[in-house]
Amino acid sequence: MSQDRSPETCPTTNGMPMLGLGTWQNTDPDQCAESVRTALEMGYRHVDTAQAYENEGDVGEGLARADVDREDVFLATKIWISNLAHDDVLETARESLDRLGVDSLDLLYVHWPARTYEPDETLSAFSKLYDEGLIENVGVSNFLPEQLEAAIEICDAPIVANQVELHPMLPQPDLREACDRHDVDVVAYSPLARGAVFDQPTIQEVADKHDASEAQISLAWLREKGVTAIPKATGEAHIRDNWESLAVELDAEDVDAIDSIEERSRKVDPDFGPWN
Repeated sequence: MSQDRSPETCPTTNGMPMLGLGTWQNTDPDQCAESVRTALEMGYRHVDTAQAYENEGDVGEGLARADVDREDVFLATKIWISNLAHDDVLETARESLDRLGVDSLDLLYVHWPARTYEPDETLSAFSKLYDEGLIENVGVSNFLPEQLEAAIEICDAPIVANQVELHPMLPQPDLREACDRHDVDVVAYSPLARGAVFDQPTIQEVADKHDASEAQISLAWLREKGVTAIPKATGEAHIRDNWESLAVELDAEDVDAIDSIEERSRKVDPDFGPWN
């Protein structure tokens, strides 16, 4: 059944738009800048990058090119695992701000609880950046429930988000429950399972029912779960296809069908992942 695919706005949770543009592996400078510009002028208001992506400058160029006010954009980046000592957090966060060409960040994440991550030292630096007004919110990424709970106890600034791999083949119910218990938003990276959702039979069936793409169905399912998604996209067609997921309304039968998928697949699994 065909439906209007022209959403004008995106729902938000705690001030964060629930659909954003991911920029991992978007390393061609002009393409990255144009992806950001295209997404923002289409209606996106959430852009996610990281020090490790080595494209903060290009993301900043895209922000500058877009005919959208900076204050209307929710901008997030992440401190890499080699920069998580207290003074390194402070120094490299300012370098990220310079590369992005902004005075402050809407959200700064601890990218992984690994290597130089020491909860007290790392999070005290994040709190200092928060107190100085250089970041509006503190986030963590790839944290297990027990690591999230410890970080919340230690960090003076409120932790508002945990960014993790999450999609229909990795639904992470225990982690989502822990985040909900602590009023922490869940942000899904690799929300399309690096393209694997396109070959998933149940998602294909739901997509056919709604005259939608498998990507749109997966993103709509995440939204039904209260999860923010940041799919990576470069070309205008993919950026638009993801944006149009906001017009897809799944019914309870659809959600139950996707919840019943038994296939499990983790796409991002480094040796330093806390689950290893």
